[in-house]
Amino acid sequence: MASLSLTSSFSVASPIAKRSDFLSPPLALPCRISSPPSKWGRGRLTITCVRVGGVEIPNEKRLEFSLQSIFGIGRTRSREIINDLEFDNKVTRDLTEQELAILRKEVAKYMIEGDLRRYTARRIDRLKKMRCYRGIRHRVGLPCRGQRTKNNCRTLKGKRVTVANKKKAPGPK
Repeated sequence: MASLSLTSSFSVASPIAKRSDFLSPPLALPCRISSPPSKWGRGRLTITCVRVGGVEIPNEKRLEFSLQSIFGIGRTRSREIINDLEFDNKVTRDLTEQELAILRKEVAKYMIEGDLRRYTARRIDRLKKMRCYRGIRHRVGLPCRGQRTKNNCRTLKGKRVTVANKKKAPGPK
């Protein structure tokens, strides 16, 4: 079903367990961990992950939406991938190993994640070095696509800084 699955049982060898055994988790993997309850209190640890394009995609969502968690794949591209592969838009955990392998090959064709982030950063650096209008706006931290800056663009400008009013010069009486 999923790309990586690990199942193990825990048992305490001695009736007296150390306090440190309970504090540290048994496995430090960035995966979904579920432990179904059992009759004797010892659950089975089940870890399931689906990695596509170097990113763990959610297991409980449909494929169209779980692909969108990859940087560089939006709604249009995820639909395009599903249509190209002629997959049903089923829940990600229901994909077989063969389907996952085909999906990984298809996603690898696109520029995603780290490569895309580096590409965009290089393009912005190039604009800054050229000192063109857009590069200057990036350097100063202002919007570079023609938006007005009198009232909005708080995301780029940062928190408001109030400036005290100047005192009026005393006029003639």
